[in-house]
Amino acid sequence: MSTLTGETAEAEAPAAEPPAAGGGVRRVLGRLGSPAVRTRLGTLGGVVILAVLFWRLGTGAFVDGVRRIDATTLAAALGIGLVTTVFSAWRWALVARGIGIRLPFGAAVADYYRALFLNAALPGGVLGDVHRAVRHGQDAGDLGRGVRAVVLERTAGQLALFAAGGAVLLTMPSPVRDQMRAAAPLAGLGLVGACAVVLALRMNRAEAGRRPRAVRGVLGEARQALFSRTTAPGVLVSSVVVLAGYVAMFVLAADVAGAGASVAELLPLALLALLAMSLPLNVGGWGPREGVAAWAFGAAGLGAGRGLTVAVVYGVLSLAASLPGAVVLVARWYVATRNRRTADPAQLVPQARPTENARLTEEARLTEAARPDGEPLPRPPVPTAAGAGRQGPVVRIPAQPSEVRSEKYAPKESARLARSSLPFSAVPSEGRPMTPESV
Repeated sequence: MSTLTGETAEAEAPAAEPPAAGGGVRRVLGRLGSPAVRTRLGTLGGVVILAVLFWRLGTGAFVDGVRRIDATTLAAALGIGLVTTVFSAWRWALVARGIGIRLPFGAAVADYYRALFLNAALPGGVLGDVHRAVRHGQDAGDLGRGVRAVVLERTAGQLALFAAGGAVLLTMPSPVRDQMRAAAPLAGLGLVGACAVVLALRMNRAEAGRRPRAVRGVLGEARQALFSRTTAPGVLVSSVVVLAGYVAMFVLAADVAGAGASVAELLPLALLALLAMSLPLNVGGWGPREGVAAWAFGAAGLGAGRGLTVAVVYGVLSLAASLPGAVVLVARWYVATRNRRTADPAQLVPQARPTENARLTEEARLTEAARPDGEPLPRPPVPTAAGAGRQGPVVRIPAQPSEVRSEKYAPKESARLARSSLPFSAVPSEGRPMTPESV
């Protein structure tokens, strides 16, 4: 009966429908859009660009660029890196203060150095910024605001780069000046249209309760952090100084590589290379910068190989300028490890045992030396804090100096008996037979 009922239920149950094709496509697109996959794809793109450059231009440009770097160039790169890092940290502190979280200036400089080193040493070129965003958010007690502070700080730098790049590429001779001038009217119309749409939405906005609070809060934080009276001047000055430092580093790399071009000729090429660095297709910053520099120098009549050498020198100098971040990373790791050992009492017990063992060994050696025949004496019972019936921690009662001298250097009773007679010839006591143990 139960078997028939089960068969009937199975027959009446609807057949499982195959998964829809749209769901599989959405899952695949979701996986491709994940941060880990984007990082791997960006790293793969940077590797492909470098491989193509190796294939077309050879490895001579890379080797020649590294050979031209000397100690004076490294010192200049460290100086430029110090200026750009300090002003970048100041911009970060201003933005963080604008959205309502505290960031000390000294800690900001150290964390920014560490982030620069991680960006240069790890694939993707942004993992250092992610690390400092999370750490600052955890320290401030607000992870969301900590992440938004880093995003807004990087956005300020990119806005300054795009504004300066557009102005320079439109006005100064460059390989893309004609294309920029042709695209400028369309870009201007698009910007005006976007501003008109934003203004219309602001004038005809709905009630405050119907607007998404999250979007309103993010826009308010961005306005307060970047465009308020207290933060806008500092953010603008720091962004200009940082961008000037990057251009100075590129000019230094071109001088080391022997490009033989003036600063006016190198300025548009440097901004093109810096704009290419903002693309998420790199291996620690390497990839698009080298490709764009090789193309731009070739189009400007300076040679593609020379442009690749300049980009290589720039990459090496940027890595050298971020090396103080490695010192900060090691110092923070050492301090954290020492604090954990100090806070954990279990780490202190094994350190005290060797000293106790050494002291007991010394006492045993002195006890054996007190007997002339060389046989070790039985160790006297040690009093414990918990009593004779329980095993507890050993409690050593300190003795007076006179007692220590009498206990340590006075002859034992057994030693006096041994000196008064020969072995096994002592007088028996209390009527017991004489044995070696009674001596």
